[in-house]
This record gives sequence, structure tokens and C-alpha cells, in this order.
Amino acid sequence: MGTLARMLTRMFTVRFAMILIGVSLFVVTLDVITYVNDILALKGATAWAVPYYGLLRLPTIMSSFIGISALLAALLLLTEISNSNELVAVWGTGVSQLRLIGMLTPIALIIGALSFGLNNYAIPMAAPTLHAWGIGDYGEKKLKVGEGDPIWMRSGNDILRAGTSNPQATVLRDVIIFRRDAKGILQEQIMAGSAELVDGRWELRDVTMYYQEDLPPNRLDRMIYSGLMRPAAAGSRSGDPEEMSARDLEYFIENAGFGIRPTQVYETWLMKRMTGIVTALLMIAIAVPLSVRFKRGGGLGAMFAIGVGLGFAFFIVDGLAVTLGELGMVPPWMAAWMPPLIFATLAGVMISRAEAL
Repeated sequence: MGTLARMLTRMFTVRFAMILIGVSLFVVTLDVITYVNDILALKGATAWAVPYYGLLRLPTIMSSFIGISALLAALLLLTEISNSNELVAVWGTGVSQLRLIGMLTPIALIIGALSFGLNNYAIPMAAPTLHAWGIGDYGEKKLKVGEGDPIWMRSGNDILRAGTSNPQATVLRDVIIFRRDAKGILQEQIMAGSAELVDGRWELRDVTMYYQEDLPPNRLDRMIYSGLMRPAAAGSRSGDPEEMSARDLEYFIENAGFGIRPTQVYETWLMKRMTGIVTALLMIAIAVPLSVRFKRGGGLGAMFAIGVGLGFAFFIVDGLAVTLGELGMVPPWMAAWMPPLIFATLAGVMISRAEAL
């Protein structure tokens, strides 16, 4: 059985790699051709900027096609061995559907780890440069820190809003600090022309303080605010949850989204980051029982079509569930885990029915 497992794993891996790399390079090439003039128009851009842009876009594109590539690879593998009657021999040796899925589970989990690595490391690393370049869709999503978008920070119960900021969010202008008690009731409002982070403390200038009580405002030229304000956008952080690492998602969740997006948006994407690990295994679990139904070599086209249809249905339901989770219509865990659970149940039903044939 070890020989069979190695053979199937090797065949699956080769087909998966060919499909994923081929489709990804094709899509990247189309993307580069579409925006080549915009890339070369960047300040200081050389001919090397074109392949560099393609390299930056590759992780996002590969991540988008990993699941469907795993499904197509499994269907292609099972179709080929069924067409040559090798699948009949496999079932004849007493190998069950669950055991066949188990043989491919290690490579499926490796693919899941690849998906996690792309989403959690490669995409967040590439996103800041793509946002800075502002090419294609990134022209609309480009972060404009310090160019009109407000910056929100938080320190305990206090909330800070700044009209503009430098890219590192260490120098702020048009600052308002809302000082609240433990119940969230506003106690003071501090308005400052500017604020600079010096030695871990904020140095405010041109300060006006307003109080909850009916007292006249207090004006100061300079004031030290010792609260540890945590910036929502600083350095390589992005406000787009699909382009953030799990660590940054947790950072935004801990700080209530900094007023940029509701907390459930980041919670949904954090949960979604985990479900990507099992997507390839789920695609294999859907494909295997189909091969039993068509185990005698007939109707392989129908088997392939049904498998692709179920795969696309999964990705549609998954995308819809994420949207519902972002809107707060369902809990984040349900938005992330219900599609895999539903289709895992469907795969289980298909396996039990195929066993009865």
C-alpha cells in the first residue's frame, strides 16, 4: 500500500503543480501586459519593474487558484487511472475511499500549508509595494495615510483621531483625543494642532482642552500625553484584511478595528485564514467518491463536470459566507467554517452512497 500511496501522491503532485503554475503564469502575464505602460510610467521605473510587478502579483494569483487546482488535479488523476482501468484494480485490492483520501492527505495538508504561507506571509509582504505603486485595482485601494484620510488610535479607554499623518504615524496634525471613563462616557476632549511621538510619549502643541463639566476651556502651548496610542496604519500595515497577516488581524481585533472597519471583518478573515489549510483536502474528498460512481470507465466526462461544478459551488458559497461574516449577519466562525463543514458533510454522504453501490 505504501507503493500505491507514493505513486498516487507523485501523480497528484505533478498535476497540481502543472495546473497551478500554468494558470498562475498565464494570469500574471495577462495582468502584466494590461498594465505594462503604467508600470513603466512609474517614477524611476526600468525594464526590471515589469517582471518585478509580476513577481509581486504572483502570490495573490496563486492563492486564488490553489483550491481549484487541487480539485482539477484530483479529478484529472482519477480520470486517467479510471480510463486505463487501474482504478478498478485499486478498488479490487480492498482500498476504501477513506483510505484513498488518507493516502493523499499528507500532500493535501502540504498544499494547505502553502496556501497559508502565501496568504499570511507572501501577500502581506507584497501588498505595501503594490499599494504604493497604485497600478490597476490598487489605484483605488491605495492607502493615503497623511493625504486626507483620518488616522484612528486607541489607548485604554481613550480614542485619538488625527486628520493627517506621516507614513509611520509618529507625527500627527489636527489631533482630537477623546478621554473616556471605564463606561465609555466622555470626560474630556483634547484638541491639538500637532502631536509628535517622542520617547514613547506624545508631545502635543497648540492644545485646547474641553471638559465634561460646564468649565471654560483650557489652552496650552505644549502638553505631554503619556498614553500608549497604537496606530492602525503604520509601516507595512494595510487596512485590507485579505492582505494582512494573522498577527496584524489580531492587532486590529484587539483594538476594535480602529474605527476603520467593524471588528467582525477582521475576525472573519482571521478564521478564513485557518480554513484555507483544509481546502485542498476537501477538494480531494469531493473527487474520490465520484470516481467510485464511474469506476468502470464510463461517463468520465460527466464525473469531471460534476466535480468541477461542486468545486465552483464551494467557492461561491465560501465567498458569500465571508461577505455575510463581514456584514455581521452571521458570526465570524460560522462565515469561515460553515462552507467547509457543509461540503465535508456532502462528501461524507457521497462516500456512504458510493460504498452502497
